[in-house]
Amino acid sequence: MASNSFSSSSYSSSWTPKQNKLFEKALAVYDTDTPDRWQKIARAVGGKSAEEVKRHYEVLIEDVKHIESGKFPIPNYRH
Repeated sequence: MASNSFSSSSYSSSWTPKQNKLFEKALAVYDTDTPDRWQKIARAVGGKSAEEVKRHYEVLIEDVKHIESGKFPIPNYRH
């Protein structure tokens, strides 16, 4: 997840690229119907609490809403 003005001011916990990748994979494994979803995702990520993981997800959802509404430009990922 790219850092931006919406998420960077929303929480102070920093996430490494590795933790973000583990977070993304865990979201795919533990869907919304999974009991104790945030605890399981936190264990998969490592070094984060269930509350931090849940907040990271909420920020991600907000970022997606901003992008989809046109309030935040889609990043150019050309390499």
